[in-house]
Amino acid sequence: MTSARGLVAAQSARFASLDPLLPPATEPPADGHVLTAALADGSRVAGVVSHQTFEPHTTTRLWSAAEVWEMLPLVGGSQGMDALLTRFRHHLDTQEMHEDTACVVHWPSRDTKAARAFLDHGLVPLSVLAVRLRTPTPPVSRTLTMRRATPHDLETVLELSLAELEYSSYVGSTIVRPNAAVVKRRALTERLRNASPIWLAERDGIAVGLAECAIVSSEPGTMAATRLPRGRWGYVNCVSVLPGARGSGVGRQLLAHVHQELHRAGTVGTYLYYNPPNPLSSVFWPRQGYRPLWTVWEVRPASALR
Repeated sequence: MTSARGLVAAQSARFASLDPLLPPATEPPADGHVLTAALADGSRVAGVVSHQTFEPHTTTRLWSAAEVWEMLPLVGGSQGMDALLTRFRHHLDTQEMHEDTACVVHWPSRDTKAARAFLDHGLVPLSVLAVRLRTPTPPVSRTLTMRRATPHDLETVLELSLAELEYSSYVGSTIVRPNAAVVKRRALTERLRNASPIWLAERDGIAVGLAECAIVSSEPGTMAATRLPRGRWGYVNCVSVLPGARGSGVGRQLLAHVHQELHRAGTVGTYLYYNPPNPLSSVFWPRQGYRPLWTVWEVRPASALR
C-alpha cells in the first residue's frame, strides 16, 4: 500500500506539471486485478485492471464494447507505460475473450511520451474528454429559435439522437446495435420526463438541431472528481444537426445558447466527449473553445492489444 501511495503522489505531481486542470491521481480500486512491472533502473510501476460486462438493454452498449478491460496505470513520475502495457497484454492471455470486447485506458491528453507507448501496443485515441471553462460568450448572430424540449418532443429528439449515433459509428466508438432505437427511446423518455436540460434549435418551426445535456457535480468521492476539477459542470452529452442543415451555423448558434444557459445554472465550465477521427468534431469543438483534457485510448477486440 505504501508503494501504491508513493506512485499516486508522484503521479499527481506529474499530472499537475502536464496540465493545471487535471485533478490529482486517485487511489486504485480495491477490487481490481493488480499488475506490476519492473523497470531498468530498479523501480516498479503498477496498474489495476477492472473488468466489466454491459447488458444489451443498457445505453452503455451504444458507445462501448459489450465487455471491457480497463486499466488504471500507476506509473508515478516514470515513463513505465510500455512495461505496464506489456503486463496488461500478458494478463489478457489468461482471459477468455470474444469479438465484442475492448481494452481501454484513460490518460492525460498532453502526455505525448505515454502516447507513443499506447500506439506501439495497438491502442488508438478513439475519443477525448474536452473541457471549456466558463468565459463570456461572444455575440452570435441568430437565425434560429432555441427552446427547451418537452415530453411532447420525444419523436423529434429521438430522430436527431439516432442521426448522431449513426454518424458517430463511422468515426468513433459508437455502435448502432439492433435495439438502439428502443434503448434510446427509453432513456430519452426518462430524461424528458425529468425536465433534463435538452434544447432544440428550430428553423421555421422545424427542429434542425439537438443539444442533450446534464449538470454534473465534481465532488470528492464521485467519478467526475477523477476527471474534472472540483465544481459544478455542464455536460454536453449529444449535439446533433440534421444532415441537410449541417454546415449552416446550426451547431454554433445552438452551442452559444447552451453555454449561456448552463453558465446561468451556475456551472464553472462545460465538458464533452468527441472523436478525434471525426473530421467535423475535431474542427468544430476547438472552435467552440474546447480542448482535450483526457484521451480515451482503446483497442477492439481486446485480443488485438500488442
